[in-house]
Amino acid sequence: MKTELHVPSDLKFLTIVEEWLLGCLKVELGQSVDWSKQSNRLRLVLVEAYSNAVRHAHRDHPNAPILIRLHLEQREIALEIWDRGDGFEISEYLPPSPADKQEGGYGWLIMNRLMDKVEYQLQVNGGNCLKLETTLPETA
Repeated sequence: MKTELHVPSDLKFLTIVEEWLLGCLKVELGQSVDWSKQSNRLRLVLVEAYSNAVRHAHRDHPNAPILIRLHLEQREIALEIWDRGDGFEISEYLPPSPADKQEGGYGWLIMNRLMDKVEYQLQVNGGNCLKLETTLPETA
């Protein structure tokens, strides 16, 4: 299954984005997934990715939409979040140190812990793409 959502750069659409993702997955996978365990993980990753695109990438481009693509093959999920911002150089990212009591900068760390694979491509076809991949385990 492949589907996509074009959504405004506004955090008030966050619930719609979350429900779209989980709704698509539940329609395709039904009760073969333990949603009580998987939905919170997927919500957290999507909230982090979408809110970063809104707050950082589109800070100076509030009218630019964000494109979210979902590709599901069997139990493997590939989720792409496309923005039109300036992007950031991932090689310059330094993980925050809890001792510093830093408020921001945890998103990349969180996404990498919760997903099997996280990639960021800067300026591809006029946009930036954050790709998140994971395989959903079957209900035990």
